[in-house]
Amino acid sequence: MQDRPAAEDLLAAVRRFLSDTAMPNLQGHAAFSARVAGNVLDILARELALAPGFQKAETRRLKDLLDVAPEAQSDLLDLNRELCDKIASGEMDLSTPGLRDHLIKISMGKLAIDQPKYQGYKTAQANDWPEEESK
Repeated sequence: MQDRPAAEDLLAAVRRFLSDTAMPNLQGHAAFSARVAGNVLDILARELALAPGFQKAETRRLKDLLDVAPEAQSDLLDLNRELCDKIASGEMDLSTPGLRDHLIKISMGKLAIDQPKYQGYKTAQANDWPEEESK
């Protein structure tokens, strides 16, 4: 068996190199590009940590909203496509029980991964918008 570093550890090592070694020695466009690369690494690390739980919670909610048996094998993409079709046809709208919370939780989950320091995300948290579940 070959041991190898976890993806999270590899991302953290590259991030430390960028922050501690590369960025202090760069100027102009190269410094900007290094900051962008560091932000990409941060997003990837959050996605590795949070996305699997968010996707499980999203799948559970979609099955409930679409009246799909919990034990049914359902692809998240297919469930989302079905939800979009129902919204587009007018069969579902914000008055549909659970839909508004579902849409908010998806948005909050995306922000938690992509932009957790975004003021709009912090405002939504302060206003008790429901957070995405991570389990």
